[in-house]
Amino acid sequence: MGQSLADAHEEAAYVFEVANFAGEGITELAFRGPEEELNLTVNSQPAILVTSIAYLSAIRHSSALPKPAFFAGHSMGQYSAMVAAGVISLETGLRLVRERGRQMQASAADGAMAAVIGLPDERVAELEATGRSVGVFTIANRNSPGQIVVSGERAAVEAAAEKAKELGAKRAIVLPVSVAAHSPLMSRAADNMREILAGVEFADPVAPLLANADARPLTTGDECRAELVEHLTRGVDWIAAVERMSAAGVTSFIEVGPGKVLTGLIKRIAPDAEAFALDDQSAPGRLAIPPSLVIEAGTGVPT
Repeated sequence: MGQSLADAHEEAAYVFEVANFAGEGITELAFRGPEEELNLTVNSQPAILVTSIAYLSAIRHSSALPKPAFFAGHSMGQYSAMVAAGVISLETGLRLVRERGRQMQASAADGAMAAVIGLPDERVAELEATGRSVGVFTIANRNSPGQIVVSGERAAVEAAAEKAKELGAKRAIVLPVSVAAHSPLMSRAADNMREILAGVEFADPVAPLLANADARPLTTGDECRAELVEHLTRGVDWIAAVERMSAAGVTSFIEVGPGKVLTGLIKRIAPDAEAFALDDQSAPGRLAIPPSLVIEAGTGVPT
C-alpha cells in the first residue's frame, strides 16, 4: 500500500519516513506486508491514514490544489481529514488511530456488521425494528441511496440481514468483522478515547470539517476532539455530508487516499458533481491529477 506513490514522489516518501518513526514500523508493513498482519484493525487504520496524507502531500506539490471549502472523512477517515485540515499532526493522528483500533477491538464482544444493498428507504424503519427486537442494533452507515451498513450484536445483525431480503433488499451480506463499529457496543471504547483525547491539543480546522453523524460543520478544535469520541457510537451519514457540501455550492470533490470507494458513492449521491480519486493504478506513481486543477472555487475534499 502506497509504495508506488512513494517511489515516484519524494514528498510522499517523506510522509512515509515520518510515519515509520511515529507508527511502529507501519511503512514497512504497508509496503511489504504480510497482508494478514496489515489487515488487522490496529495496523490497517494507521496504514490508510499515512497513505492518505502521502497522497495529499504529493498532489499539493504536483498541482495548484485550491483551498477546500470543506473537509469530510468517512469513519476512520475523520483522522485523515483532521490531519489534512491542520487539526492534528500526522504523528498524533497515527498514535490516536492505532489506539482507536485497539479500543474498538477490545470492545468487540459479539459484534457484527452487515451491508444491505437495494433496500427501499421506506423499509429501513422495519429493518431497524427487526434488529432491535433481537438485541443492540443500529444503522451504522448511510453510504449512498440504496446502500446502508448495519451494526450491533451478532444475533440482531443476522436477523436483520435475513429480514432485509424479505423487505426487498437486493443483497444483505454479513461482513467478516467482529467489531460492531458505530454502534452503542462501542461505548467503552468511546469512554476510553475521551480520556486519551483530553490530553491532546486540537487546532481549529482551516476549513469546516463535517461531523459523521449529521454532517454539521465543525469549526473548532474542541468540536473536532468531541467528534472523535462521538463517531464511535453513532453512525456515518455520508449522504448527508455530500448533500451538505452540494447545498453550499460545492461542485467538485477530490478523494484523497487509497482506493475509489468514496468517489463512487459521491457520484450516486450528487450525479451532477465532479468526483475524482487521486489513486489510479494506471497513472504514473498511482497519482492521478484532476484535469480541472486549478478547480473552480468550492471544492470538497473527502479523505
